[in-house]
Amino acid sequence: AGLLLPATLVQHLGVRGLVDAHLDLGPAVGRANAGDKLLTLIMSALAGGDCIDDADALRAGGTGRVLGFRVKAPSTLGTFLRSFRWGHVRQLDRVSRESLGRAWAAGAGPGDGPLTIDLDSTICETYGLQKEGARHHAYTHVRGYHPLLAVAAGSGDVLMARLREGRANTIRGAAGFLTETIGRVRAAGGTGPLTMRADSGFYGHPVVAACRAKGVRFSIATRSNPSIRRAIEAIPEAAWVPIPYWHEGGADVAETTYTPFADRADAVAVRLIVRRVRPIPGSQLALFTDYAHHPFINDRDGDTLELEADHRRHAEIENTIRDLKYGMALNHLPSGRFAANGAWLAVQVMAHDLARWTARLGLGAGIVTTKTLRRRFLAIPGRLTRSARRWTLHLPGHWPWAEAFLLALARLRAIPIGA
Repeated sequence: AGLLLPATLVQHLGVRGLVDAHLDLGPAVGRANAGDKLLTLIMSALAGGDCIDDADALRAGGTGRVLGFRVKAPSTLGTFLRSFRWGHVRQLDRVSRESLGRAWAAGAGPGDGPLTIDLDSTICETYGLQKEGARHHAYTHVRGYHPLLAVAAGSGDVLMARLREGRANTIRGAAGFLTETIGRVRAAGGTGPLTMRADSGFYGHPVVAACRAKGVRFSIATRSNPSIRRAIEAIPEAAWVPIPYWHEGGADVAETTYTPFADRADAVAVRLIVRRVRPIPGSQLALFTDYAHHPFINDRDGDTLELEADHRRHAEIENTIRDLKYGMALNHLPSGRFAANGAWLAVQVMAHDLARWTARLGLGAGIVTTKTLRRRFLAIPGRLTRSARRWTLHLPGHWPWAEAFLLALARLRAIPIGA
């Protein structure tokens, strides 16, 4: 019964209409009723389903009446996913882009405030040799897919995701992906200053050039190379400032100037901020090395220590990745076809964002993990009765979060339809 909350948000955002308008599977056998099929997959993910067969749980009882669309059978959903080609996956990207804009217009977005985009990738492990694009081992020596993800810092919204084959280098396609993500943010109504944070896997001229072309500030960890090491060694000892760290006196921060990609015509000197960490028992360092250094390039204005602390907060994207894998169903890519798995990734991202928007717009909360949202609200049982040709949903008595549920439902129903 708790799925009434995201189902109401889906209705008021007009997601089904977006699917009907932008997703065209051509003559494929799974082309009919695409809106119902996609929403069935999304609601199954929100309910905790991690494979196609789990959608069958939505066909029990009066769940279909609560959701407001016709729930499809797992066999139908499998045919639907196998009907996708890569162009159709890009059509789903259009659906998620429009949904993002409508949710932000309804109050879930940053408006004209500053926004930080965290860029990262993850390995989605698969098993066997029958999955297209996942037959080879990734850089972690794990067989699977290697999607790109762009996440809004502070809210956990997945701004964009793209499936890649497992052996793809981290930075492959990242510049174009970032450019498209920035376009999404601007089209969705994010008019404030933008900053992009990334780890050393995205340290490359194309990514920096993409940021500069779009007027986006960047904070990117660097790879270790001779010129970086020389710049760090040239920092005087007096310039290192101790910072609060998880072990006493464990880290210092300093800053210098560095010109990345100096052989390029557009090379510009930027700030190189370095955190050095003292070893603890069990640390593995090179011979005759006193510290582990963690440098990153930055073109932002501000205090060195504040910028260093902000860069470390890039690690929070791992919470979103964990939520996608273990809160949704990204830990399992069910098809042997690459495009079908690309569609599955798009479904999980849309379900994840709907959960975040339900919490923000309905509950007035910040980041609520999918597990918590599902335990308190989405998994709430209910009973449907009919009297005088009117359906009534009865919630359990003394449910601890019943009042918050009803308030969230009222708030979501107040969003203009097609917002």
